[in-house]
Amino acid sequence: MKKLGGRWSVWACVGFLGIASTCLADESPKAAAAKPSLTVTVATPQTASLAQKISANGSLAAWQEAIIGAEANGLKINEVLVNVGDRVQRGDVLANLQSDTLRAELAQAEAALAEATASAQEAKAQSDRARSLQQQGFFSSAQLSQTLSADASAQARVQSARALVQLQTVRLSQTQVRAPDAGVISARQATVGSVVGAGTELFRLIRQGRIEWRAEVTAAEIGRIQVGAPAQVKAASGQVLQGKVRMVAPSVDAQTRNAIVYVDLPSATGSARAGMYAQGEIALGQSQALTVPQAAVVVRDGFSYVYTVGADQKVSQLKVQTGRQSGDRVEVTSGLKADARVVASGGAFLNQGDTVRVVDAPAPTPASK
Repeated sequence: MKKLGGRWSVWACVGFLGIASTCLADESPKAAAAKPSLTVTVATPQTASLAQKISANGSLAAWQEAIIGAEANGLKINEVLVNVGDRVQRGDVLANLQSDTLRAELAQAEAALAEATASAQEAKAQSDRARSLQQQGFFSSAQLSQTLSADASAQARVQSARALVQLQTVRLSQTQVRAPDAGVISARQATVGSVVGAGTELFRLIRQGRIEWRAEVTAAEIGRIQVGAPAQVKAASGQVLQGKVRMVAPSVDAQTRNAIVYVDLPSATGSARAGMYAQGEIALGQSQALTVPQAAVVVRDGFSYVYTVGADQKVSQLKVQTGRQSGDRVEVTSGLKADARVVASGGAFLNQGDTVRVVDAPAPTPASK
């Protein structure tokens, strides 16, 4: 080994049977600089149609929750027929209240109606006789007027008694608490033996068993969301649900500056429950985008980079902005030209200015039969 010109050179000398040795010098730094550091394949960015989506967070809630209360006042609950989680149909009896007193009052009202009807029939007969006698001159006009007035009063008493019977019938029907719609019982306060007043809440019902996702979006995103747009929601339970936007809130919350988007979900929600936290995406349509293979994007220090290969087989590191992802391709929104030669994979092992050897990408292996 000999030091020449400030550099170390390695001299390899080979001698055989007294023949003059042949020595070869190898300048190692120069040779290393020309040697490719990696063999890579390159790809050209492609324009593809990608779905536009908005990511949002929110809660699952009942589409509509009906409060079922007692209509009769001061009655005791004799029987509760449903519990939380039960599915009911419209008109199903949920609870029975004590009805003895109301049955007695109804019977009394019916008796009063029968009495008023009999009196009205008698008054009607008297008025008919009075008209006949008045025509024959046996009744004065004043007597006829009194008879007709008594007949009208009797008929009015019949109507009053009939209305009382209807009232008592309605009150008796209120001793059966019925479901106003089909759905799922979500809460129950009714207890056997308790005396309830009119308006006391007994049950809560998720109408038709429907729940919705109430997603919070920023004010800038409201105008991009259309009613009927498809959405994909992932509940905290892990279940993924498909839904559609039913309504966008007409106002923005003054505190958070966010708006609520109401997304209808299917009735058969499986493990998803009202009150759960959920994440999801709302589709906005399709748009054209410049994409590269996902393996071509290298993330360093929180930034995304790609490596391009020049005509001299040297790589250049470019900082890019990425966007949507579809399968194994990623959208590049800025920092990359459409005709660039991008290192398809292995960029994590490269640095700015490295020399590479470019080879053709291997042909796809045919699927085995």
